[in-house]
Amino acid sequence: MKKLLALVLAMLLALGCCAAFAEAEPITLDVIICQYGPNTQDWFLGKGMNGTNFVDKFEAENPGIKLNLQVVSWNDVYTEVSTRISNNNAPDILNIDVFANYAAEGLLLPVSDYCPDELFKDFFPSFIEQSVVDGTCWAVPDLASARALYVNQDILDEVGVEVPTTWAELEDVCQAIVDFYNGDVYPWGIDMTTDEGQAAFSYYVWNNDGGFVDADGKVALNSDKNVEAIEFAIGLYNKGFTNPNPATQTRYDLQDMFGAGKLAMVIAPNQLPSYLADKGYTVNFATAALPTNEGATPGATGVMDRVMAFKDDSYPDQAARNEAIGKFLTFFYAPENYVGWVSMEGFLPAVNSSVAALVESDPSFEAWLGVLDSCQFYPTALDNWDAIKQGVIDVEQQALTGGDVKALLDDLQAKIAG
Repeated sequence: MKKLLALVLAMLLALGCCAAFAEAEPITLDVIICQYGPNTQDWFLGKGMNGTNFVDKFEAENPGIKLNLQVVSWNDVYTEVSTRISNNNAPDILNIDVFANYAAEGLLLPVSDYCPDELFKDFFPSFIEQSVVDGTCWAVPDLASARALYVNQDILDEVGVEVPTTWAELEDVCQAIVDFYNGDVYPWGIDMTTDEGQAAFSYYVWNNDGGFVDADGKVALNSDKNVEAIEFAIGLYNKGFTNPNPATQTRYDLQDMFGAGKLAMVIAPNQLPSYLADKGYTVNFATAALPTNEGATPGATGVMDRVMAFKDDSYPDQAARNEAIGKFLTFFYAPENYVGWVSMEGFLPAVNSSVAALVESDPSFEAWLGVLDSCQFYPTALDNWDAIKQGVIDVEQQALTGGDVKALLDDLQAKIAG
């Protein structure tokens, strides 16, 4: 009997040890982060975080959670995510720009399931609103950038012109630059590539009181204001006022032209100064609001990326998984971590708690934070945003080769709305 009791006790102790071991088994989160620049990989996985990296520091401070984190280029991330979803292997956490298609397919967790309330309240409300569908928030903002007009002040001074504020003034300035430099300097930069053609669309339609959607949020791509705006942009190209190949020259090509003194004016994000410095360019530049059509309300273009969490119904402890995702977010957005990340890549913050520190380290951030208040954002909450985005790029590229803007936008509207 004693031997039997001893055996039972030993078995119970063994089971207890196994249970304790199982409880101690760390949660592993698969995380995909997009490649924002040359520092992204090093910051997350190398030594770019003051001699350590995000993953090592997170795991040291959260011993019950392991991160399987990979940094993926923007060129590859959509294919990577689609492939993983098709193979029933979606990441736990994804950093990307779009979200509505994943939400519409029932793949995402509501933010309320995993984001701590204190952190949620720290996000700029205008940013959070961009990821809400029918009252449910499906993603949180990662970071943001805003676009402004950068001008080579030396070129404008040499030609004897002022920064244009209207479309009419823009054409006059472009003509003056062409006449003065006889083709050695391109006056105006346009990127209508598959990389950022949707941004070009917004620059012109938003500064003509048009847009992707109407006041009721319905798709309105072929509005008269939009037709007029894109015809104006294509007209700049046809008149020889732009870089020679807007369909293939990305904003990075334009930024290099601007840095080399071959482009007088370019629309670019707030990271441009860092980009120019990293490349060794020295430019006497000034920033200004984008020119508008006469009488139109100026509209700044804001770009925001997101962090979202995918469902995993097979995970045995959903509450523990959600808590781990919440800890990831809390650590990422903590000012001592997030400020370094945002400022390193030259972006604007998505949380109030980091504003003061960013302005202290770089006073120029304050002006850009003001710009964010007037920003308009892409309607990415629409589940057909991907089709809209690609559609307007196709319209622009066909228009560059002689296509009729109104007919092209009419066809796109019918395709999207029909």
